[in-house]
Amino acid sequence: MKREINSSEEKFDERANEDSYFAAKEYDLVEGMKAAFHRVEAARRETAMTTCPKCSGKFANYEFMGFVLGRCESCEGIWLNKGELAGILRQQARGPLGAFLDRCFAKAETATKI
Repeated sequence: MKREINSSEEKFDERANEDSYFAAKEYDLVEGMKAAFHRVEAARRETAMTTCPKCSGKFANYEFMGFVLGRCESCEGIWLNKGELAGILRQQARGPLGAFLDRCFAKAETATKI
C-alpha cells in the first residue's frame, strides 16, 4: 500500500530539519560563549591572585620555613594561603631541634631522589 505525501506533510518535514539545524547552531554558539566566559573568569581570578587586596600592588613570592608566601612589593604586606600560618606556627613550636631534624631529613630525601 503506497501512501501519498501531501504538500503540508512535506513542508512540515522541511521545517523540522530547519529547526534542528538552527538549534544545533545555537547550541554551538552558546557553548562557545560559555568557553569564552570561563577563559575570561580564569584570567580575572589569576590577576586577582597576583594583586594585593590592600593596595593593588603586585606580589613577589618567596620561601619561608618551607612555605611559599606572597609579599606585596608596594606595601610589603605578607599574605598567606589557607593552612600556611598553622604550618609555620607548628614548625616554630618544634624549636631548634625540630628545625635541625627537618634539615637532616630534607638532605637525606634529596640525596635518595638523585
